[in-house]
Amino acid sequence: MENTSDVIIIGAGIVGNATAYYLAKKGLKVRVLEGTDYIGNGGSSRNGGGVRQSGRNPKELPLMMWGVKNIWPNLSEELGIDTEYTQGGNLRLGKTEQHRAILNGLTENAVKCGVDVRMIEASEVREINPYLSDEVLCASWCPTDGHANPLTTTLGYYKKAREAGAQFLTGVFVFRLLTKCGKICGVRTNEGEFFADTVVVAAGFESNEILSSVGITIPMKKQTVSCLVTEAEPVMFPQMLGTAMADFYGHQTKHGSFVMGGTDGFDDVPFHINDSYPTVGSSMVSATSRGILGYFPILKNAKVVRAWGGYIDCGVDAVATVSKCDEVPGLFVECGFTGHGFGLGPAAAFNIAELIAEGECPADISPLRYDRFRPSK
Repeated sequence: MENTSDVIIIGAGIVGNATAYYLAKKGLKVRVLEGTDYIGNGGSSRNGGGVRQSGRNPKELPLMMWGVKNIWPNLSEELGIDTEYTQGGNLRLGKTEQHRAILNGLTENAVKCGVDVRMIEASEVREINPYLSDEVLCASWCPTDGHANPLTTTLGYYKKAREAGAQFLTGVFVFRLLTKCGKICGVRTNEGEFFADTVVVAAGFESNEILSSVGITIPMKKQTVSCLVTEAEPVMFPQMLGTAMADFYGHQTKHGSFVMGGTDGFDDVPFHINDSYPTVGSSMVSATSRGILGYFPILKNAKVVRAWGGYIDCGVDAVATVSKCDEVPGLFVECGFTGHGFGLGPAAAFNIAELIAEGECPADISPLRYDRFRPSK
């Protein structure tokens, strides 16, 4: 096997696949190295499918807003696959005055960044979604938010990247980055060394182990998240739902089933099958179900058919890192997405690809720099 390419991408989730596609589309020779045996094995295949601007940290908003405007509306057509993207809006719900205060703060921050989001009262909430509990007092409403299918979208990027000439190798685990005269020159793996003048680390929570070989650390931790899916129900609403207190989040799919995520409060103490797959205990399913029914009681007889868990790479400030690394020319990082990687990933990938190929990118990614972190002590 020829071991030289223009770009090496570490990680074959939606971010790595999309970056590979956008670079290969420009004619670069791209090789994607995935440490597991499967494409999209991390959070890209285990998430609630949200494509939202509301409720985000302001640092992520310029990139996310750019993606909602420029990437998501035409993505199904570009990838030749139904991403099931639905721009039905996002309701972030509140039941108490404490919830209202939280939502007000999130809304004010988003409005300052130019997001079309506003606070609405109970009567307007039920005009938008008549199925919600009478306990809902208010919500933030962002009509340009939406949701999509993580599996078809990730697969679509993978297939298009391969069609454009990108090579994918699974079961190839990267041990360290290689440099020559301070510049990136390749990677060392369990299958030998591969060489390129540009390397993109998009390996989720495993990124730090790789980056440490050149003295770079992105402060983040590994956290478990879980989702459940119901049997198909009659079509009820197109909105993405969330809550001020993160009791649950989710949406109804094109198929009619509901995909909902939540937590039992034990995120930092997961039970493991092995290092790659956390188990989903009965406490998560029951806790998430209680959260759902507290806002959405009409689903009380819906049958849960499946639940799954996965890891996310939580940034210390709950914000993604999408950046080039100045100290190591040729090195780029896309990690720490904190559960936002599906919705934000395509825009991050496009802009990093532009930065690599053209030297500049259309969206403002400066708030997401790798060196924004400062020691707390």
